[in-house]
Amino acid sequence: MVNTLAPEVSEPAAHSPRTAAPGVGGRGRARRRQTLVAYLFLAPTLLFFAVFLILPLGFALLLSMSRWTGFDLGDIDPVGLDNFAGLFADGSTFLVPILTNTLLFALGTVALALAGSVLVATCIDKLRFQGLWRTLYFLPIVTTVVAVGNVWKYMYEPGGLVNGVLNALGLGSVAFLQDPDTALPAVVVVQAWASVGSAILILTAGLKSVPESYYEAAALDGAGPGTVFWRITLPLLRPSLLFVCVTQFLTGLQSFALIIVMTKGGPGDATDVAALEMYRQAFAYGDWGTASAAAFVLFLVVLAVTLAQLWVFRRKGEDA
Repeated sequence: MVNTLAPEVSEPAAHSPRTAAPGVGGRGRARRRQTLVAYLFLAPTLLFFAVFLILPLGFALLLSMSRWTGFDLGDIDPVGLDNFAGLFADGSTFLVPILTNTLLFALGTVALALAGSVLVATCIDKLRFQGLWRTLYFLPIVTTVVAVGNVWKYMYEPGGLVNGVLNALGLGSVAFLQDPDTALPAVVVVQAWASVGSAILILTAGLKSVPESYYEAAALDGAGPGTVFWRITLPLLRPSLLFVCVTQFLTGLQSFALIIVMTKGGPGDATDVAALEMYRQAFAYGDWGTASAAAFVLFLVVLAVTLAQLWVFRRKGEDA
């Protein structure tokens, strides 16, 4: 007898097509449209960078391996790495004193500006009318480099203000910009003075971000001002200090205008730096190949110094 109540078992379809989840294709098309619209909005910026950054960079790389006087593009003569070899050949002044002066100028500027800005920012943070003091220290930033350089140039003259102060103190006059031993330090002081205002703004903002509870806890523990500064203020200012160090080094390594206004690289080559040498090679001597090669060497120096600073600050606990 056949059991008519047994359930029927249906055979699975051998070739049933796999259907896609509803809306997947639509979402993909919408995502592609959004990407296209995003690139359309970015197109002006990308075009700007292509015209004013990528193309000049490629042309400079071509010139660094060529000989060109700067007039006819048809006169570009490829020379390989001869321009780079010439920078470091025997008798070349690019490594010593030019590149050495550049590093000393940047290092001295950073050291003076950083020390001065930390001291002034800490004092301003404890004074009234902080906005007024920050504005006064920021004034050199909005003053043109030509004006700053000329004013300090007259102040450094034998009958200028600086020597007048030295004479009033019973000291002899110093030929600051005429003596090869004092010319570079004199310009470093001016560059540090002119850039300390921006560093103060950044460091005072960093001081405002330090929680007041840390200082209250230190006061309860009987910590003195020196201990509070070295154990609390300075470590918590590390992000701001990193930014100031990197930007000041970049500015110092590329400095050009202040030196050409105050000393024009003299006396001799005591204040000759890489940016000034590139300008001379290109516009005074018509050697665009050597100038472009020097520019790429300076770029590698700037990159190395920046990476070294980031590494040092990471080793000290700052994840930059």
